[in-house]
Amino acid sequence: MTFSVVYTERARWDLKKLPPDVARACIRGISRIKDDPFSFVKKLKGSKKAPLYSLRIGDYRAILSIEDDRLIVFVLEIGHRSTIYRKH
Repeated sequence: MTFSVVYTERARWDLKKLPPDVARACIRGISRIKDDPFSFVKKLKGSKKAPLYSLRIGDYRAILSIEDDRLIVFVLEIGHRSTIYRKH
């Protein structure tokens, strides 16, 4: 049971802003969670929408939405840990 990973436009834009080595590390980190994403992520508290999750990749975080019934991981945003949580 492997999940598909879908990057939103915002996540693609965030990746383009990152240094190339950090962007590659983020993509590798996200691709590693395809088999069992819930064992790698933390649920964000107080998210107003559907449950959101955070994936730690060094000093950077990926904000994810996981649809368990459709086996899809949506990558919503990627950014440095000091600023990424301000919106969620």
